[in-house]
Amino acid sequence: MSKTFNARHLNVAAFTQAKTAISGEELLQNYERLAQELQAPAPDLTLKWQATGESRTAVDGSVRPAIHLQVQANVPLTCQRCMEAVHTPIDVDRHFIFVPDEATAAAMDDDSEDDVLEMSTDFNLLGLIEDEVLMALPLVPRHDVCPTGVAQSAQTDDFNDVAEEKPNPFAALAALQSQKP
Repeated sequence: MSKTFNARHLNVAAFTQAKTAISGEELLQNYERLAQELQAPAPDLTLKWQATGESRTAVDGSVRPAIHLQVQANVPLTCQRCMEAVHTPIDVDRHFIFVPDEATAAAMDDDSEDDVLEMSTDFNLLGLIEDEVLMALPLVPRHDVCPTGVAQSAQTDDFNDVAEEKPNPFAALAALQSQKP
């Protein structure tokens, strides 16, 4: 008998024991926090993901339930040089090991190459996917070469002209001083 798994309410133990995979393709707009990072609303852009249940050797040598997560997306961000859209490819390929409690997860996480999470019977895999994509975003998105010219100076052509038009306040004082009898 084949069991179906819900990515929003995943029983991690059953999923990893079944050694099965689930996948999906969803609109970027469905991920609220990710949608806030987009340059503009992207109603037709999608995010593809696949999660595979498996067993994996943890840093302490024990074999633990694990999920191998792969995510691909092309995210429109704002270039920090020219302020135009820059489509940034995102590729996540991570392993997550599950342990019985939060204390064990905290103790093992620092030494492990894989992320260590607490086992759950109601795990939100889609929340994890959004977290991983957000962490994969570049801190400063930018084009290699911007499609439009980028202003290299804050000074405009008429900058010096404006400065010359202002009267010098000390010149007015000097004029008053020269008028003394």
